[in-house]
Formats: sequence, C-alpha cells, structure tokens
Amino acid sequence: MPRVVVDVMLKPEILDPQGQAVANALPRLGVSDVASVRIGRRIEIEFTGEPDLDRAREIADKLLANPVIEDYTVRLVEADEPVDAHR
Repeated sequence: MPRVVVDVMLKPEILDPQGQAVANALPRLGVSDVASVRIGRRIEIEFTGEPDLDRAREIADKLLANPVIEDYTVRLVEADEPVDAHR
C-alpha cells in the first residue's frame, strides 16, 4: 500500500538552534567542510484505503506543521520504494 510522506522544515528565515548545535559539533568529529545544518522531521501516513494527498495536506497544515514558522511537502511513496535513498 502506498504511503504519504510529509517532510516538515523550519522556514529558511527561522533560526534553527538544533541545526546550529550539530554544525558546531561537526569539527570535533573531524568534519570541517559543512557550511550549515538544518533539522526537520518526516512523518509517514498510511491510509486504510487509497492514499488521499488532499487529506494529507490538510492534516499537515492543521496538525503536523506550524505554517507560521515551518514549510512542508507532501508526497506519495510506493510501498516497495525506500523513503530514504541514502541508507
């Protein structure tokens, strides 16, 4: 069954203290070529029937993201498709 994936990120103009903390820690791990880090979250929604992207957008807008400070994207992922290609 296909899944709906919602990615939520702080808007670019919003300060990201978690991302800054990670970026500041990277040199201690020997990583010096990273300019910045932004932290977000991914939510996977499985509907009982066919995935409903409009309903997922409504859920994201009203519950999963704060549209004042966050942007989100909604996409459909097939059940056998890996959500993260960088595993």
